[in-house]
Amino acid sequence: MGTYGIPLLVLATTGSATLTGLAFALEWIPRLAAFPVAGALVDRYGTARIFQAACLTRTAVILTAAVALTTVEPHTVAATTAVMLLAAATGVLTEVSYVAVETSGNAASREPGRRAHQVQSVLLGIDQVATLAGPVLAGLLLEHAGPQAMLGTLAGFSLLAAALGPRQETREETNAAGGRRQGLRAGWATLRSLPALAWLVGGLVVSNTAVGLLQAAVPVLVVTELGHSSADAGAIWSVAAATSLLAVTVCRRGIDRWGLWPAGAASAVLAATATATLAIATADTYRGYLLLIAVLMAGEGGLTVVLRTLRAHLIPSETFASTLAVTILLLLIPFPLAGLVVAAVPPADLPHAVAVTAVLQTIGLAVTFARLRTLRAVPAVTT
Repeated sequence: MGTYGIPLLVLATTGSATLTGLAFALEWIPRLAAFPVAGALVDRYGTARIFQAACLTRTAVILTAAVALTTVEPHTVAATTAVMLLAAATGVLTEVSYVAVETSGNAASREPGRRAHQVQSVLLGIDQVATLAGPVLAGLLLEHAGPQAMLGTLAGFSLLAAALGPRQETREETNAAGGRRQGLRAGWATLRSLPALAWLVGGLVVSNTAVGLLQAAVPVLVVTELGHSSADAGAIWSVAAATSLLAVTVCRRGIDRWGLWPAGAASAVLAATATATLAIATADTYRGYLLLIAVLMAGEGGLTVVLRTLRAHLIPSETFASTLAVTILLLLIPFPLAGLVVAAVPPADLPHAVAVTAVLQTIGLAVTFARLRTLRAVPAVTT
């Protein structure tokens, strides 16, 4: 709801495509700065404590913004300031809780009798179910009930997460606590020592350039250029999440049967093909955007299973959160840049920007998987 709903809220509050792009960038830039700190905090204090603190703080921030928007008029400086600060604060707190959750998921993957790719695909499935419901719910609430209703619902989910979150560390996390090394330097050193993971992260950084641009541009293109509603814009990402959820299941079975890299290469081909088609066709209809973005995110879903599995296999427990923070930091760098592109480029020229990122994505994924075939540090995850 936060990632896709808040840019829609900015567009509804300000009526400006430029500010919507800036809000998307503002939502992501503080996240990047927060990751090294989040990794060190989780490595030091554990997942349970940090997750609960982040969720409770996020709840308070969202409720404060809801009250502020009730007292000011839309399209004013005060309203713009409120939604921009909301985008920045929720971005930071969401990623702190995300690092905690991913660290806990890694510990679960290492429990005796469990296979990492199956655990990671289940966790990703949970994410995708939420992503399926979140954008369309945010769009519908914003369209029919107003900003306060959307923010109130978002705060309710955040509070519920704090209430249902873990109260103690898992056995794996407790065992690793004594040997933990913390901070950006430890995470970067670990990533550099794992060439297979480093190459995959590099390829996905390039791929995320295309994904980030589409995420930032879709609210502008669908609402401003095509004349559809905020609910329609949110529905695109809900449909994309549904196809990604299906792709996660298919990828898990593909890994069981053929191995990690064949499944990853197939997902890469699917994602690059969808983006290239989107750029060539310039998708000047709502249905075109919906179908092609759904295919793109299906490919991205498969690639995410591969990334999560590789992280769980290769990263040592004592530096997992710090290394996770570094990998996420690298993977998310394209998103604020995408927001700045949307803010700077006229809406009519955005399809040309998509075409450039499509070429980069295709080249980046092709080079990555060609290099991964030559590396020997590949975990055996087939049955």
